[in-house]
Amino acid sequence: MSSDFTSRTLGVAAEMADENGHGQRYQTEQELESEFIRILRSNGIEYLQITDESSMIKNLRTQLCRLNNVIFSDKEWKQIFGHYIANNNESIEDKTTKVHEDHIYNLRRDDDSLINVRILDKRNIHNNHVQVINQYESKGVRSHRYDVTILVNGFPMVHVELKRRGVKIREAFNQIDRYQRDSFWSGSGLFEYVQLFVISNGTNTKYYSNTVRNDHLKEQKSKRKSRQTSHSFEFTNWWTDIENKRIPDLEGFTRSFFAKDCLLEILTKYCVFTSQKLLLVMRPYQINATKSILNRICVSTSHNQLGTTEAGGFIWHSTGSGKTLTSFKTAQLACALPGVQKVLFIVDRKDLDYQTMREYDKFQKGCANSNTSTSVLTRQLGDPNAKIIITTIQKMARFIKFHHDHRVYHDHVVLIFDECHRSQFGSMHKNIKRSFKKFNIFGFTGTPIFSTNSLDASSLQTTQQAFGIKLHDYTIVDAIRDENVLPLKIDYFNTLKMKDYVDDKEVCGIDEKSAALSSQRITGITKYILKNFHKKTKRESQYSHDSGEVLNGFNSLFAVSSIEAAKKYYTEFSHQIRILNTDLKIATIFSFTEASEESEDSSMGFLPDEDFDTSKMPLSSKDFLEQVIQDYNQHFGTSYDTSSDKFENYYKDLSCRMKNREIDLLIVVNMFLTGFDATTLNTLWVDKNLRYHGLIQAFSRTNRILNSIKKHGNIICFRDLQKATDEALSLFGNDDVEDVVLIRPYQDYYRGWTDNDGTPQKGYQTLIEELQTNFPITSVMTGEQAEKDFISLWGECLRRNNVLSSFDEFSGQEILSKVEFQDYQSLYLDLYDKYRKSRRFEEKETITDDIEFEIELVKRITVNIDYILKLMAKKQTLNAQDQQLLSKEIEQHIDASLDMRSKKDLIMSFMNKINTESHISEEWRQFIDEQKSKDLEKIIAEENLDPQKTRAYLDRAFRDGELKSKGTRFASIMPPTSMFDADHTKEKTKMMVLEKLESYFEKYCL
Repeated sequence: MSSDFTSRTLGVAAEMADENGHGQRYQTEQELESEFIRILRSNGIEYLQITDESSMIKNLRTQLCRLNNVIFSDKEWKQIFGHYIANNNESIEDKTTKVHEDHIYNLRRDDDSLINVRILDKRNIHNNHVQVINQYESKGVRSHRYDVTILVNGFPMVHVELKRRGVKIREAFNQIDRYQRDSFWSGSGLFEYVQLFVISNGTNTKYYSNTVRNDHLKEQKSKRKSRQTSHSFEFTNWWTDIENKRIPDLEGFTRSFFAKDCLLEILTKYCVFTSQKLLLVMRPYQINATKSILNRICVSTSHNQLGTTEAGGFIWHSTGSGKTLTSFKTAQLACALPGVQKVLFIVDRKDLDYQTMREYDKFQKGCANSNTSTSVLTRQLGDPNAKIIITTIQKMARFIKFHHDHRVYHDHVVLIFDECHRSQFGSMHKNIKRSFKKFNIFGFTGTPIFSTNSLDASSLQTTQQAFGIKLHDYTIVDAIRDENVLPLKIDYFNTLKMKDYVDDKEVCGIDEKSAALSSQRITGITKYILKNFHKKTKRESQYSHDSGEVLNGFNSLFAVSSIEAAKKYYTEFSHQIRILNTDLKIATIFSFTEASEESEDSSMGFLPDEDFDTSKMPLSSKDFLEQVIQDYNQHFGTSYDTSSDKFENYYKDLSCRMKNREIDLLIVVNMFLTGFDATTLNTLWVDKNLRYHGLIQAFSRTNRILNSIKKHGNIICFRDLQKATDEALSLFGNDDVEDVVLIRPYQDYYRGWTDNDGTPQKGYQTLIEELQTNFPITSVMTGEQAEKDFISLWGECLRRNNVLSSFDEFSGQEILSKVEFQDYQSLYLDLYDKYRKSRRFEEKETITDDIEFEIELVKRITVNIDYILKLMAKKQTLNAQDQQLLSKEIEQHIDASLDMRSKKDLIMSFMNKINTESHISEEWRQFIDEQKSKDLEKIIAEENLDPQKTRAYLDRAFRDGELKSKGTRFASIMPPTSMFDADHTKEKTKMMVLEKLESYFEKYCL
């Protein structure tokens, strides 16, 4: 093993000294930029004065010649550049594929020989040349000067956008959005090779991948096809040192992140390009954890420690912080280390989902399999070419049981457990250590087992005893502080308060159990959940989901104490839903291991392992589960039952539908409370005693980041779990855990508070008072500054209202009436429309370019066409005066809705046509078809478009839910233009047509 590898592995983000005093040295963006470039040059990065595309292409050719040690002829360069590098039909995802998977091009030379041309050297990163340029001029729809760009082998790989100190860092994020919309794609599209973005105002600095930027723009353009992850500012990352201490200042960030080795390692090793073509850049704690494992493998090999506990260790990373991505990348890099013959990535059967298998299969074909037989695993373990294997705990246990003398036991094997639960500490763990001779064993966990929460300090009862020392930690406090997971809002309703005179422990236990299952209590809790469900899960909120659907709000889990409780709650929910005639979709699932009441394990916080064997389940429970599954089958058109194979498939299908928010409320005993990740899940209802590991695991199901609407995870406890919560947070957090993990009380958000650093924060009450004082709804705003101030203030009001809406106390305490709220919302959307449209063609930067519109929060006011049509039907039954009032109400609803505004003329025209004899739904559809056809014919005629291709192009757009402006389909509908286009007429015409088609698409996308 190379000793120099060891010294480099921990060098990505070493512990930083506390550097104060830099905060106010640079007053302008130019001064900040100059100092930034100075530090980059001191890091050994070459500075170039390149400000135009022709110079960039010339330098790119020079750098690729240097990297490949060859001189390209003009003909050869034309082939490389035109066919491979700057293909106009390729997307950002295609270019990202080149960087991460297809970085070698087969060039046929002039003498007819073939050579491999690399754009990156991934084996020896020091062969890559890093340069920096600034003030690059780009001309697209609008001209821009980019602040600072880092080139790797001539390709723009990292773009840095700077704002002066005191300006919000989010404005730099917004600026990059405008670059992508207006100019990154222009010319040869080289800036679409940018993989990472860095934004800074000198004081705060963050980084993110091109997926975050690209998907954010898709979210703005289309309400149907944007992905659910990585599409907004919430997915930007802080950089930290190895102790998780944030490095926000640009100088400290530059000296570590932009150290040449560090930057090249991030680009070539610590990014994951998924099978869904998402670029995920690892966060610093993930990189440091991976490096600590790689370092451990190298050190233990050189010190002859293989096969001992000293050769392993565990990673303590908070639930929800991306352990699977970290362990995946660790496995990938470990199998490339000299001497390592196999890497076994071991997961629980329930965690071996389709997506995990796809990612591993993409890395090495056939490395993941999910069948129950060990034959495939046996073959893989005997194949010297199978370097990395993903398998389950259960399958590994069977292999060891039936293969006592296999050749793999003598290989250098690295075993990585994705979630090192206590169930792996027993005979399975001992059998692995007994069978394998040369191994490293590592575990990842969000909730380690210490002596405090262990049943027995002897044997292998703690995580350290089983796996070795802690190699890196990143607690729930770190994760929430870095905004990688959400804080929690916990409500306690003690519905099991015992009478004061009952002090006998045994009697109290009996009374508590019978009281917990009483019909009166279960009915009361069920009614509370149904009454508050829409508020807690924000069903008035609207957002786009990965499935391509527009969803209203989130979904929830209900954790109950036993199978008997699950049966009673499912029955009561079904009964109440029928009475209320709601379309709420519920389901339940439980297994044999959950049949008994809380055991000794659960008293220490351990939740039983999930078991798909239903054969031992009591007949009454199995019959009930069978009926539940039949209800499920009837609703979703499936055919599952309680037989072992079909029950496991029911579990998997249920898991998928929870992630897609097709299930509103899932009643569970222990299943789904650990290891289940669904970003759409925001609420956990709890009627169950939880402690330590189980409590943190269960609560953490709710706090995955999704969008700006989902500000926290909701926990509603129907038992007194406050002491248990405090103990669990204390064990898995640190001294200030409560201030970080739990969101503030209601009164703070309503009346305001002061942060720990003394910064005052305005409450809802103060913000609304400022709004009504400075911007009376009847007044007229004059000037851009006034408009900017209103946009900013209303955005703050929306954010505060979003948080308060989940508090029960807020009901009836809203200061603005419904009409006043709609009026302010309409004004806000008027400004949004005004500046969104003006930016496309204006050369002048408006003051509102630096304002972030809270459009996701605006979409909380959900008004769809069905609701409007119902109001129209109601109008038919009213007298003339009431009809006039209802027409005004309909108009207010439309003006206050982002999605309905583009359809206003259409709706109002239709409303004026209807009468008491009208059949609303039928006439609306006929009216839409007629108007849709007329409007399209008008656009085709005005812009001289190809009629057949334009109709086909729009049919595809309505089918996909997205209007795509790049590629040959859009180009094919355009009229022919002159080759001599000095005034950029072609580009201007293209943007004019695109604007008309976007307006048409928004208007008729119902």
